[in-house]
Amino acid sequence: MVLVPLVSWVAPANRNEVELLWPTLHYCGRRLKWVPDVVVGDKSYIHLEVQKRIREQWGVAVLTRLRADMKLVFPFEPGPQAVCPQGQPLEWLGYEAADQLHWFGVTAVQPLCPWCWQQADCPRQFSHAPSEHEILLGRLPLASRVAQRLLRQVRPWIEASQSYEKNQLGLSAMFLNSLRLTWTMALLADAVTLLRARALVTRPAAELPLRDLAPRQLTLNWPED
Repeated sequence: MVLVPLVSWVAPANRNEVELLWPTLHYCGRRLKWVPDVVVGDKSYIHLEVQKRIREQWGVAVLTRLRADMKLVFPFEPGPQAVCPQGQPLEWLGYEAADQLHWFGVTAVQPLCPWCWQQADCPRQFSHAPSEHEILLGRLPLASRVAQRLLRQVRPWIEASQSYEKNQLGLSAMFLNSLRLTWTMALLADAVTLLRARALVTRPAAELPLRDLAPRQLTLNWPED
């Protein structure tokens, strides 16, 4: 997979990163006529009002890991894991766009429902609005399998790729105290990344690095009688 920068921002070090999320999506929608379905960010992007605004206006899901000091709200327990009022673990069934509701249901092979005192009138499916908690529910519930997989597999990979770019271009060894100079360096770094991505896409496919060491069938030139 080839990574290319869509939007780059240069700001003072004391500027909160969450302030850049909304203008980034606004820029993508205005200039590219496209916004991503899901944004996977780090903990610095946790902001209820910003995520609500992004969900309502752009329909984009913003996923972030929970901070250690963040308190969970019903229907979530540590994990996070969605549960019913009696503690039965629930799975996310999907999002109903017309009603703007998330639906959770019982899918366990051996649920606790047969021993529940409310089983007679329990629908075994429960709905929750994204506005109940923009971080835990939002456009894509944090307890869903897809959200957990994105946070567990995609986010660490992105972080490592960003570090690789900084180290390869020597940006991690720089300290710039001029915003104008920093902006120039950011443009040069983006240009290098875009040129490299273009080269990787357009160049012919390279042969296998160990091709010369691969086994081959030998031909035996027997002398003719």
